[in-house]
Formats: sequence, structure tokens, C-alpha cells
Amino acid sequence: MKAPHPIRHPAGYTLIEIMLVLSIIVVLMSGGIYYLVGNLDVAKNARVKSDIEAITAQLKVYQMQNLDFPTTAQGLKALVEPPTAAPKPRNWIKLLKPEALLDPWGSEYQYLKPGKHNTDSFDIWSLGPNKTADDQNIGNW
Repeated sequence: MKAPHPIRHPAGYTLIEIMLVLSIIVVLMSGGIYYLVGNLDVAKNARVKSDIEAITAQLKVYQMQNLDFPTTAQGLKALVEPPTAAPKPRNWIKLLKPEALLDPWGSEYQYLKPGKHNTDSFDIWSLGPNKTADDQNIGNW
């Protein structure tokens, strides 16, 4: 007597199995995205601090070349293009690219000389995500 042939199922996955796996992936991805949302703000704040340190270093180079920091009227643009307002620098050189003067939210970094917090030098700060001068600003005080 011959043994009966086992029933063969076609190879592959059923639609239900595929949908189950996709739904599990979607749940895991949405959970991961939820936890990563706060990290973007942390990264932008870290970038602001790094940018301010880089701009501060270039302002010190500007001071060494020209014996003083740019005035408030000249602003940080004095690091990108020759100032047209007095006092004109004697040994001007381009120290930054224009995009280096923008914070992660697209606003220009703010500059004040002499500073309110650093009265013997300058203040630099970002208006932050709300783009207004308030307690949310990030800067070198």
C-alpha cells in the first residue's frame, strides 16, 4: 500500500501575514519617531552654541587684524563683507560665509557691541525658535 501524499501548500505568505508584519513595523516606527522628536530641538540648541563659539573666534581674529571688534552698526556682516559704516577696518579679510550668520531657524544671529552682559566686549545670541527677543534666546552671556 502506498502512503498518502501530504497536502502541499503553495510557497509564500498570506495577505494576513504580510499585513500583520507591516502593522508591527508601523507601530515600532511611530514609537521611535515619537521619542526622536525632542532630539531635534536639542540638536538645534547644540548647533547654536557651536555657531556662537565659531563666530566668537572669528570676531577675535577680526579684532586682532583691526584692533577692535565691529560696531553694532557694522554687525556680524563685517565678517562676511567689508563694512561701509565707520570706522572702516584697516586689514579687512573675509572670515565667514554668509550662511554662517544664520541660526537653525533661519534668523540672523544678533550682535551688540558693547554688550549688555559683556560690557567690555560684545554679546551674540540667537532669537531661538520663536524668533523674538525674550527669555528663550540662546547666547553667550
